[in-house]
Amino acid sequence: MRLRALLDTEALGLRLLGGEDELDRPVRGVMTTDLRDPSRYLSGGELVLTGLAWRRDASDSEPFVRILANAGVAGLAAGEAELGAVPDDMIEACLRHRLPLFAVDETVAFATITEHVVRQVSGERAGDLAAVVDRHRRLMTSGPAGGGPEVVLDLLTSDLDLRAWVLSPTGRQIAGAGEPLPPGVGAELAGQHLTASRSGRPGPHRAEVDGTAYSLFPVRHTGRAAVPAPDRDARESLLSDWLLAVAADAGDWPAARLDLLQGVTQLIAVERDRRDAARAVRRRLAQEVLELVQTGAAPAEISARLRVAAPVLLPGLGTAPHWQVVVARVEWTGEDAGTPGGRAAQALLEEILVDPAVTGPESADRIAVAHTGDEAVALVPLSALPPADSADADAPERAGAGEDAGAGEPQDAALHADALLDSVRAPLSAGLADDGRLTLGVSAAVHSAEGLRGALEEARHARRVAAARPGAVCAAGHHELASHVLLLPFVPDDVRRAFTARLLDPLRDYDRRHRAELIETLEAFLDCDGSWTRCAARLHLHVNTLRYRVGRIEQLTGRDLSRLEDKLDFFLALRMS
Repeated sequence: MRLRALLDTEALGLRLLGGEDELDRPVRGVMTTDLRDPSRYLSGGELVLTGLAWRRDASDSEPFVRILANAGVAGLAAGEAELGAVPDDMIEACLRHRLPLFAVDETVAFATITEHVVRQVSGERAGDLAAVVDRHRRLMTSGPAGGGPEVVLDLLTSDLDLRAWVLSPTGRQIAGAGEPLPPGVGAELAGQHLTASRSGRPGPHRAEVDGTAYSLFPVRHTGRAAVPAPDRDARESLLSDWLLAVAADAGDWPAARLDLLQGVTQLIAVERDRRDAARAVRRRLAQEVLELVQTGAAPAEISARLRVAAPVLLPGLGTAPHWQVVVARVEWTGEDAGTPGGRAAQALLEEILVDPAVTGPESADRIAVAHTGDEAVALVPLSALPPADSADADAPERAGAGEDAGAGEPQDAALHADALLDSVRAPLSAGLADDGRLTLGVSAAVHSAEGLRGALEEARHARRVAAARPGAVCAAGHHELASHVLLLPFVPDDVRRAFTARLLDPLRDYDRRHRAELIETLEAFLDCDGSWTRCAARLHLHVNTLRYRVGRIEQLTGRDLSRLEDKLDFFLALRMS
């Protein structure tokens, strides 16, 4: 904006006292000061506002004005509240140094002028940045020379003082300018974005985490309008689209700034499409291997296909000594029950497996996921995985027993079902809400093509175990297939209710009436393998008190907790309750 525009704004109530020939100077900012020497805070192009509190006598005006002129400020606006009128010595000093001087009526607050100037300058800078963004978009569309989304996010920070991050549907940070988001904030923002998007409200969506306001803009694939194309389900789009999180409240932004941010999302969408295209080869290789495994092809043929895939899935590492299979399924309920969810499952499984916290920083280049009509299948080379936390003492045991499971280092690096969902359960549950479910199954590690067919079936069985559990997002591992955990989910609900009621309802009724904590005592007794001493210590009871409670349990249920069969019945009843 130009100085002349300030005189055209009646609400500012400015009067020109000198410098009419200099009114075409550009204004790049505004600063309020009552310092005698504000030079350290000036960079040039500012409109300086002062209440003249620094002025003691006429000799002070000349050095003050000279400092402003040497700093290259655009103009000076002096308030009349302190002295009643701008002194003549101030006017003369400004005329000598060719510095435009305005008088600010005592009824006009400096904050009003500041807000007006900032709004005008910000809008113009946004227009300049919009041109930069458009040029950057053309560069990225024509090739990779544009530099990726980080470049335009840096522009938002440097030109508009907006901190922004590109996030995946699970809250994983894909790009950002400056400091990364604090741990957990990305997942919280993704969950709030998915919840708001499901409501049908147009973006940007407002979110707040730990007292900080964010505006969330959806990043949709290029060439796709706000309403997904007929061949792309709206819920699949919701669960796979990125989002742009800006640390600001866009509720009162002007249309120009909102349009700018929409342009930024379109620019980021170009990068999204480019990354999707890069995954096409890995998807095709996984599809080919999956078809060979499912049709019962000879192990030699599958091995040959894996050797072809190895340079793509394991660049620079040769062949993978061990593989794991992960199966995912998205199932819809309500009106769309039965709609194939294979593509949605593929997108979610890819997102989960490229999380560096799960599969290492280079996993995005090494995970291959195929999909059929209703499920997605991932081939995970264990050479692509980081070693498991050494504190996970039972990792080798959980990584897979059996004659085809590997040993040593690959076991330590194997994927575990629960770890896959640790950071994504909350946002994905928000996206699936009450009309969708995601279930995963993870196989043991296998060391050859001969084991892939068994690993696929094992992962599918584990997924069915996960599907029998409550919750929108569930996973199960191969180690659960050799446990009672495999059997319990498939017991009919009416049988489960009758079995648990017969054994546990008498204890619950007694606890409600007497607050005797018999259920808690029973759980602790079984968990301590029937050891009176250990159980009493855990419950902080005298052994005689523990014996009295166990006797009451036996009396109420007609069971004998010294018998293995009765202990097992109680154990199962507690697990099914």
